[in-house]
Amino acid sequence: MDKYEQLKQLVLSMEDDFRKFYEKEQNAAGTRLRKALSELKKLSQDVRNDVQDIKTNRKDTK
Repeated sequence: MDKYEQLKQLVLSMEDDFRKFYEKEQNAAGTRLRKALSELKKLSQDVRNDVQDIKTNRKDTK
């Protein structure tokens, strides 16, 4: 569940930059937002790979 908590925290941490970029039109917030989204993508891919590995291992042990 550690990765789940990391995903949640990362999404929550982006909230301020979302508002600053879309509502207050601050371009620097857009840069930070893009960086956080890139990190989210990487973490999501790690989770996807873990899930696939676990599924494969479960099939092999049956």
